[in-house]
Parts: sequence; C-alpha cells; structure tokens
Amino acid sequence: MSVEEASESAVRVEAATDVVRYPVAPGYRLNVRSGPGTMYRLIRTLPYDVKVPVYCQKPGEWISGPYGTTNLWDNIADGEFVSDAYVRTGSDGYVAPRCS
Repeated sequence: MSVEEASESAVRVEAATDVVRYPVAPGYRLNVRSGPGTMYRLIRTLPYDVKVPVYCQKPGEWISGPYGTTNLWDNIADGEFVSDAYVRTGSDGYVAPRCS
C-alpha cells in the first residue's frame, strides 16, 4: 500500500466515526448496488429495519420509493449504493458530500 493509499484509508476511517445513520423505510429489504442505478451489480440485500450510514451521495438513475422520487444514491460502504428514495434522511436533497 502506498503512502497516498494509506492516508486516504485513514481519512475514510476517521470520517466513518462521524457519519450519520439513517433508517431504511419500514417493511423494505433494500437492494445494495455497486453503483447508482439498478443496472449495476446487486451486491446484497439489507434485512428489515436497518439504519445505514451515508458517507457520500451521487446522482444516478431515477427511482420512486416510499420517500418520493429521486435520482440520489447513498454510498453506504466502499462501492455500495442504495437509492435515497428508500432511506429516511429527512431531506429531498443532499445530506452528505457528493461522492467523487
């Protein structure tokens, strides 16, 4: 691992301690994708009644869900995204920085 990679990893771990967790809509098992859309690979499905961290957000495919219609996708882990339409953030806009 290079010094740059180690530094980036350390920053992500430090930022992870300050991240806010938001509840997934009740009654939904949310699909986690490798990118911001349903055409990306399905990585896993979350269980019912979980809270997810939102590290950053990025625009992608438009999705309708219990919290409206949006093109925002929430990064919940490295390379893992869920549609913001199923996450109760309390906002129709960004609640975290844009993913790079």
